[in-house]
Amino acid sequence: MRRTAAALSLPLLAIMVLAGCGSSTSSTSGSSNPNGSVAVSGAFGVAPTVKIPASKASSSLAIKTVIKGTGPVLGATDSFVGNYAVYIWSGTTNKLALSTFRTGSPQVLAADVGLTGLKKALTGERMGSRVLAVLPPKDAYGSAGNSQIGVTPTDTIVFVVDLIKAFSGTAAASGTHVSNGGGGLPTVTASGPGIAPTVKIPSAKPPAKLVVKTLIRGSGPPTAKGETVVTQYVGVNWRTGKTFDSSWSRKQPFGFTLDATPAQIIPAWDKGLLGVPVGSRVMLIVPPADGYGKAGNATAKIKGTDTLVFVVDIVGAVGSK
Repeated sequence: MRRTAAALSLPLLAIMVLAGCGSSTSSTSGSSNPNGSVAVSGAFGVAPTVKIPASKASSSLAIKTVIKGTGPVLGATDSFVGNYAVYIWSGTTNKLALSTFRTGSPQVLAADVGLTGLKKALTGERMGSRVLAVLPPKDAYGSAGNSQIGVTPTDTIVFVVDLIKAFSGTAAASGTHVSNGGGGLPTVTASGPGIAPTVKIPSAKPPAKLVVKTLIRGSGPPTAKGETVVTQYVGVNWRTGKTFDSSWSRKQPFGFTLDATPAQIIPAWDKGLLGVPVGSRVMLIVPPADGYGKAGNATAKIKGTDTLVFVVDIVGAVGSK
């Protein structure tokens, strides 16, 4: 839900723009190609040891499956929960730029977000795999670089990615239907499985306090503090009745660390989604104090007095260990 419905979450990935596409062998290797000489060791799920040659990188894309998983294959339109470490290789030196292994919080990554080299590296890989991708500028950030994290137009980027669990772009609540809302609350309907729900705002005034209403009750384990929770959601402004954000429209589930410090999401999500069984659909009616506060969110045309309605499907939850 990006920064819109999430003052929610702006994880490391939002800066790096991870993507996906896979290969089971190194695309280039050998002593004549420094990029193919990058070495990775360590167990899946543990911060990798990465050795990058003390020489200038080449212009060749290098891909290698370091650990071959046996789980489901990552499709081109899927997302997945994963960990990653990112190195910037500049001239004859390199440095670790980002690592979810260090933060202990896996993130939801799309299989196709924007970096062509990483897309080639991840799509088609199996869950449980560790993938190394050495991306020259043309397969990463190109001539623009990425000033936010200090990537210049000539830098090579080294990714090490652990793929934990995949989710389709149409993943949805899978439990037992218990309510459509209504009775002074918004009414929520869905035309079929895997399709975004529709939210109709009533003419009544919104509640003054946070309301958490279960619409579909899942049968999975309850979400817990510190887990990476995977969701689909639609966000509607009570005042206008219009949708201002939706993971469904992007066909990309949204993930965040529940009850994190500092918080990755608006307060209503941390309060309302804690302990909810996986497979559930929950409606959150969010007063300003539990949303964006008095500042609102200009990008989403949310005023500081607006009450928001989120319909959230809990499609998965993955622990940090």
